[in-house]
Amino acid sequence: MANSDASADQPALPRRSAPSALLATFIVLWITWAVLLAAAMILGNPQWGRALGLASLEISEGHRSIEATAARMGSSLVLVVVGWLAAALWRGLALGRFAWCIAIGMTAGTIGDFFNAGLLEFVPLVHGVLGGIVSFGLGHIAYIAGCIDLAKRSGLTARTPIAAAVIAWQLVALVGWYFVVVQGTEARPLVGPALPYSLLLAGTAAITGGLALQDRRLFALALGAALFLASDLILACELFRGHFAYDTELVWLTYGPGQMLIVFSTISAALVVRSRGR
Repeated sequence: MANSDASADQPALPRRSAPSALLATFIVLWITWAVLLAAAMILGNPQWGRALGLASLEISEGHRSIEATAARMGSSLVLVVVGWLAAALWRGLALGRFAWCIAIGMTAGTIGDFFNAGLLEFVPLVHGVLGGIVSFGLGHIAYIAGCIDLAKRSGLTARTPIAAAVIAWQLVALVGWYFVVVQGTEARPLVGPALPYSLLLAGTAAITGGLALQDRRLFALALGAALFLASDLILACELFRGHFAYDTELVWLTYGPGQMLIVFSTISAALVVRSRGR
């Protein structure tokens, strides 16, 4: 029997917005995100800037500089805007709950970015790395909740692909945690909290991977979650094994595109719900 609040005849794009204007807005926001992320990488690594012909670029503090930090935080804030714009546009439609969860998850992730950048040291109880773990963890709970709702509304609930994805990604997280975290020599008090956190991030990769195995239009969503997990493993290498060359670049060039793909996947998810909605 058809679900009363998730009918297949609901539009992929909200009727209250002109599709062309909506698409143009998303394109502008995507370009803004890409420019800010690229600027952050160049400002954080003057050698890259000079290689691109910016001979006058002289920022001695690298990725710790105000300019590079502002560009990184700005790129995340743009994705927050995209997330809440999508949540507002699809409010009341079948995709509304998914869009709402994605917006919450991206907002929590951006708070985690501010914790990791050392900009929220004044917050009591949690700060620094632990504050980032808590924020990102809450964000991924929201992502998983949204994906579960998307699976129900689009009928993508086949057990075999979801179970296969869960097993595969949980194994990836366990192996990564053991070789990167347990075998590391630094930040030992965080070894315990890192395990459930890694399994949680792998849970997002698992549920999105299970959805993509059933409908390839959700591949970008699954890729975004996989990139997020990859960025976390790179960050764990930096935290538990010490800094290495281009560590910040590798983290943000996986994390940034990963978050972007998750947030912009609202558009492809709308198409899936439209064609498969139950």
